[in-house]
Amino acid sequence: MKYNAVIFDLDGTLLDTLQDLADAVNRVLKARGWPTHPNQAYRQFVGEGARNLVWRAVPQEQRTDAVVAKFLAEYQAEYKRNWNATTRPYDGIPELLDELATLRVKMAVLSNKPEAFTRLCVQELLPRWSFDAVLGQTDKLPMKPDPAGPREIARMLGVAANRFLYVGDSGVDMETAVNAGMFPVGALWGFRTKRELLKHGAMKLIGRPPELLALIR
Repeated sequence: MKYNAVIFDLDGTLLDTLQDLADAVNRVLKARGWPTHPNQAYRQFVGEGARNLVWRAVPQEQRTDAVVAKFLAEYQAEYKRNWNATTRPYDGIPELLDELATLRVKMAVLSNKPEAFTRLCVQELLPRWSFDAVLGQTDKLPMKPDPAGPREIARMLGVAANRFLYVGDSGVDMETAVNAGMFPVGALWGFRTKRELLKHGAMKLIGRPPELLALIR
């Protein structure tokens, strides 16, 4: 088995979180009397941490550090109240994780989502599977595409970087995999486009989660 470990991105890869993320931000925008955004816009807003999400959503003329910091706190409180209204695993994810567990492939989650939310999502919506590591955004490690996160996971799991498949739905994920010396797999069911994934280093594109198994067996 060439690859015996997999790192998954969370939002747009394991879980379809778009509606809940968009709704939380839009509710805060609406409460302030500011324009809201269609769900499609949030496909580009998410993926580089909560602060960048908020920065992109706030009207340009309002984008000061103080305003963004206050909006971020309001958004996080709103998201905490309603984070799982519609969020669910993508079709095919349960079957993929079942098979990976059967094959005894080590599995980890790495997200730019704040760590508390990352762990909550995994615990509540992916409870059947045992992940060997779950890392979200903290002050301890720089965010993706910095390779520090995947390298820390490789250390924790005791697996060489070149034995990892790295599965994500964005250019940031593909860059992270390349930077860490892992094999980048683009998830076409997620938030971003085939073009973006290829541009940023995807070596393999898959249209459904179970297609990943062809790289394992």
